[in-house]
Amino acid sequence: MTRLAAILIVRNEAHSIKAALQSVSFADEIVVVDSGSTDNTLEIAKQFTNKIFNEANWQGYGVQRQRAQSKTEADWVLMIDADERVSDGLRVEIEQVVKQNNQTKAYAMPILPWCFGRFLRHGGWYPAPKVRLYPNNKAKYGPERVHEKLYFADGMDTEQLKGDLLHFTYRNMEHYLVKSARYAREWSEQRQTQGKRSSLLQGVLHAAGCFIKIYFIKAGFLDGKQGFLIALLSAHSTFVKYADLWSRSQARPNE
Repeated sequence: MTRLAAILIVRNEAHSIKAALQSVSFADEIVVVDSGSTDNTLEIAKQFTNKIFNEANWQGYGVQRQRAQSKTEADWVLMIDADERVSDGLRVEIEQVVKQNNQTKAYAMPILPWCFGRFLRHGGWYPAPKVRLYPNNKAKYGPERVHEKLYFADGMDTEQLKGDLLHFTYRNMEHYLVKSARYAREWSEQRQTQGKRSSLLQGVLHAAGCFIKIYFIKAGFLDGKQGFLIALLSAHSTFVKYADLWSRSQARPNE
């Protein structure tokens, strides 16, 4: 019988992991890989699965997803995050895909984000499809610290499902700031190891371009006040990551 594994990489996700795990309870197995939670994330996860692993040597999102995928021998992998939920319609499609077991295809799904009180359907945030369902032995994540990519075996095609993967992006402003700072650090570390440098002017220009693209070109204004806020915060995140990279090249006092 064809088997499906739902896989999550987590750290301190006690506030959201239960709903995520409930949404993938139809999977044949659930794999949770933790990178050092200090809250009760793992206690909650134990209510749903005994396949819980600790991989605290964080080397970025790509490597952590590689490790997580290696923990299962299921035929199909459904890779989701703790702040995501499989909608009812998407569940039906996933079950059909697994039953058909066409190992020459991987499946993208639209990501519908919820931010600050509403779902965002403009500004380039939706549908923004990503491949999250794929044959286990036909696709693997690369080593990227951020913007991790799936690499497929020769002859693979990608098909898009219709059901939404719901993404509850930010709980509040503090959560946004923490998440944004962590992303900026990962991005700048990756760029630094590649020998890249930056300037504050680059940060300003990229941030301005980000706001214009999201709010005007991609019609983020149609999402009301939340659309404006998200465009502004996205510009902030863009500036911070370039500023982080710039700051790494600045002289430091002797310690």
